[in-house]
Amino acid sequence: MTKILVVDDSNSIRDMVSFTLKGAGYETVEARDGREGLNTAQGGSFDLVISDVNMPNMDGISLCQALRQLPNFKFTPILMLTTESSGDMKQRGKAAGATGWLVKPFNPEKLLATIKRVVR
Repeated sequence: MTKILVVDDSNSIRDMVSFTLKGAGYETVEARDGREGLNTAQGGSFDLVISDVNMPNMDGISLCQALRQLPNFKFTPILMLTTESSGDMKQRGKAAGATGWLVKPFNPEKLLATIKRVVR
């Protein structure tokens, strides 16, 4: 079963994303910010990471950079799910190693279609 780490400081977004993913047959693990996400990632194996950008303690860009330094996450897809839509911010995400960029509010069908494209 595909295991996905969902990192967002919003309880409602984490709940909605996890509900959508579990309904499609994915296993999810949640983290409340980048630091917790990094700690969770270091303690497990994941097929995909979905992360917000703006979070306390460690933002999503920093999380993405830190994950890319870990051997287990060098090639793991990382999707950013955020309210940030500027080209500059998307470029920062790409430079940090993000695989894709989705803008909130998320569309469940688009999220699932994107996941099918990036997870093998």
